[in-house]
Amino acid sequence: MSERLAPTEYGELDILYQDENFVAINKPSGLLVHRSFLDKHETQFAMQMLRDQLGQHVFPVHRLDRPTSGVLIFALSSESARDINQLFIEGTISKRYLAFVRGFAPESVFLDKPLKEELDKIADKFADQNKAPQEAQTQFNCLYQAALPIPIGKYPTVRYSLVECFPKTGRKHQIRRHLKHLSLPIIGDVNHGDNQHNQFFRDHFELRRLMLFATELSFVHPYTNKPITIKAPLGHDMLQICEQLGWPNEEKDY
Repeated sequence: MSERLAPTEYGELDILYQDENFVAINKPSGLLVHRSFLDKHETQFAMQMLRDQLGQHVFPVHRLDRPTSGVLIFALSSESARDINQLFIEGTISKRYLAFVRGFAPESVFLDKPLKEELDKIADKFADQNKAPQEAQTQFNCLYQAALPIPIGKYPTVRYSLVECFPKTGRKHQIRRHLKHLSLPIIGDVNHGDNQHNQFFRDHFELRRLMLFATELSFVHPYTNKPITIKAPLGHDMLQICEQLGWPNEEKDY
């Protein structure tokens, strides 16, 4: 029987924005947003960690997949949770992600492809298995490309792109699934990715994570009516990889 890896200790959360109504953190890759019976062995959750750090209750208003890092916003009251939730429902909150993908991405592509809901065998045991695909749209823009003279499979080089992603809808694993449809799987995606390139990336760059970053969240504040933009950095490890690929190595360039 294989041994379970020791749990990661995340320490204090990095707060990106805070006012009397909302607080946003830079969620680390691997950290769950809240408790889940599907991950009973986990002991750290962004919601509880932030509550303890601030000394007050926080209310989740959206989610990031466990392996995705970046901007995650919480409300500080049930009323503000209701009001910012309405912005998510109305689609007036703009979300920007960066994805590190296999292959050369096109300069720009808008994908309008409905997605069938991904159901969990346990959590969604009684859900409708024949539900029609849901509307899903994402805008993709290629920022950088790179090729390394290293053969994998039948190809003499490995090719990668850094892609800017703007989801217009919020379906489960939407960005991952849309990029897979475009034959541009995200590096580190064990469910929708390319296992050969995932392994190469771990061996060559020594970084084990899904290469999807929630870098920016923008909205009009529901109480002040002022435009708010919250940004999360890519981080030192990712910038080092960018530098090795000949891309800029400063946060301002992303």
